[in-house]
Amino acid sequence: MNVKNLSVTALMIAAVAASWYPVLASSGSSAQNSDTPATAMGTYSMPDFTAAAESTINGVVSIKSFVTPSYGYGGMSGMNDPFFEFFFGEQAPQRSTPPRSGSGDDLREAGLGSGVIISADGYIITNNHVIDGAEKLEVTLNDNRVFSATVIGTDPTTDLALIKIDATDLPVIPWGDSDLLKIGEWVLAVGNPFGLTSTVTAGIVSAKARSISSPQSGKMTLESFIQTDAAVNPGNSGGALVNLNGQLVGINSAIYSQTGSYTGYSFAIPTSIVKKITTDLKEYGTVQRAVLGIRFSELTAKIAKEQGITLVTDGLIVAETIPGSTAEEAGLKPGDVIIAINENPTHNSSQLQEQVARFRPGDKVTVTYVRNNKKSTVEVTLYNSDGNTSMQSTSKISELGCVFKPLSENALKKLNIKHGVQIEEVNAGPFKTQGIREGFIIVEINGVRISAVADIEKVFQTVTSPKENEHVMFISGIYPTGRRAYYAVDLDQ
Repeated sequence: MNVKNLSVTALMIAAVAASWYPVLASSGSSAQNSDTPATAMGTYSMPDFTAAAESTINGVVSIKSFVTPSYGYGGMSGMNDPFFEFFFGEQAPQRSTPPRSGSGDDLREAGLGSGVIISADGYIITNNHVIDGAEKLEVTLNDNRVFSATVIGTDPTTDLALIKIDATDLPVIPWGDSDLLKIGEWVLAVGNPFGLTSTVTAGIVSAKARSISSPQSGKMTLESFIQTDAAVNPGNSGGALVNLNGQLVGINSAIYSQTGSYTGYSFAIPTSIVKKITTDLKEYGTVQRAVLGIRFSELTAKIAKEQGITLVTDGLIVAETIPGSTAEEAGLKPGDVIIAINENPTHNSSQLQEQVARFRPGDKVTVTYVRNNKKSTVEVTLYNSDGNTSMQSTSKISELGCVFKPLSENALKKLNIKHGVQIEEVNAGPFKTQGIREGFIIVEINGVRISAVADIEKVFQTVTSPKENEHVMFISGIYPTGRRAYYAVDLDQ
């Protein structure tokens, strides 16, 4: 997410928490009271939030993360967070929080967030940034019971994580359908703002499929948020957005703010994405991500006029199809305008991302597109980023802290290289420690040519083998600017 191009001066991460009791059928937002007054606009009544609030607060938990102190920072989450410092400047060092009484270790509390219980046997969904880098996680239920949590899987691309506690018969918030949400519909945000537990705020859905970063042509980062005006604040990350039937429709994740506190808008990841990501993490330990295999941009009035497109005014115009991809096999061509996936409109990149993110490699979908001002539909089988339908398994390569992606032939030609794999994201890990940045294209590792993510996997397995005395990856490559770089990554450090 290219936060530098935001039209506001700050983006602060926030979240909420919720809990569950049996949902009352009468809690729907459409219920009418026969005693309500009539007006020129018709009969109306104020919505009743009590049933939805009571049925959700027990299904949301408080999550504390603990780390070994390094810079003497303490206090609230974000004080030693580079993301926080980017917007608010470097924070003055503070005295570290003393060890918890009787803890028996030197870990310090680093952050506080929220999570949503999604199964009675202890699975909890939260934001990845709530648990990222934590050496220990402590989950507190609404009844004040405390558990240690284990990380099942994470997905930085969607900022989601699945953790588990050893417990049974837990209260669960039932899944709702975020697709059914309407602009103007009432929703509740439940969580732990500033550490205040079991806090419920109300608002309406003010937009759907909202991207909160500047559009970048062809970059498939997952941003398709539900925008609401329900108040959320720091400490709410990973909590629940629920409808008036007490059903989970989103995971609250971010706010726009110039101060670090709520100023009017909050954003939640819709359950259409959350449910699929959660299922993947639970079953495979990693996300099974399907791709169309295109590079694209949003159709604008200027582009439409230049290319003589008159049948539609919005959609995603194909700039390039990746060789061997789903799009190429389906016969999509540069200049085609994709307007729907499975008959669900794709007016912008966020909607396209959300639709594709619902599926796994091997799933079949229909793509509706416009070519030469004629509408066509084609059924396609979605592939993974390696160009096949294989499911990805959890691998120790994740220890590198990177997300890798293959390069198209055109991208390779522009850089005058014959092979390479690009680093799309750099998170905590040995690559980041050595200064490797996003966008770097790995050409060789330990003299082995790198053409696919599988090549990195093979080298990593060899380097980390017990037979090897030195677990070092000697990496050569190039940045998109053309600057060549060389790194030695010691995996034992």
